[in-house]
Amino acid sequence: MANKLIFRIHAIQRMFQRAISEEDVRHILKSGKVIEDYPGDTPYPSRLVFGWCGERPLHVVAADNRPDRETIVVTAYEPDLSEWENGFSRRKKR
Repeated sequence: MANKLIFRIHAIQRMFQRAISEEDVRHILKSGKVIEDYPGDTPYPSRLVFGWCGERPLHVVAADNRPDRETIVVTAYEPDLSEWENGFSRRKKR
């Protein structure tokens, strides 16, 4: 993770709606596991990070602005078992 953490307005709105704190997001980015990479995202490549906050599984989508040493939080959510396999690290096949 870069030195500076930036929260997009969308991320702040969704975090509020989903009762996900800034501390939760920092914890996931620091201790979680990257489960998907999105190198083609613009303006910066992003990734999906999975981790646990206590008993709660969380996904955080973050992008890295490497030149400015920033990590930009795009969104955060609790993964849905209807879309993710048990363990929340792999999408279900459709």
